[in-house]
Amino acid sequence: MRIDGQCHCGRVTYEAEIDPEKISICHCTDCQSLTGSPYRVTVICDREQVRLTGAAPKLYAKTGDNGRTRFQHFCGECGSPLFTSGEGGPDDFGIRWGSIHQRAELKPARQIWCRSAAPWINQLAHLPGRPTE
Repeated sequence: MRIDGQCHCGRVTYEAEIDPEKISICHCTDCQSLTGSPYRVTVICDREQVRLTGAAPKLYAKTGDNGRTRFQHFCGECGSPLFTSGEGGPDDFGIRWGSIHQRAELKPARQIWCRSAAPWINQLAHLPGRPTE
């Protein structure tokens, strides 16, 4: 599936070819801290499948709960998280779901680090909701 996306301010833009079956939710404490939310949704692909069409993102390295170093790619202007990539050499490339324009068409296929999931995460369907605010 062909997708495109951008950071919140629109400075960093991209296009990619993805497999919609490779979308996952991560409940790890690093993802919770990075997003300020209970989990992060990412689609994994090869780096060659992503083409930057705007400004380049900034990077920083972070060693995760599993001991692997991941590079976090974000907009240097607005701070939006956009991608993650592995340490050295060819590795997977993760595109952050919130930056994808076609995100309404993309449903997670798996969850990881569930031991860190918020205890109330499966009870959201019963909360009252409004279409807008």
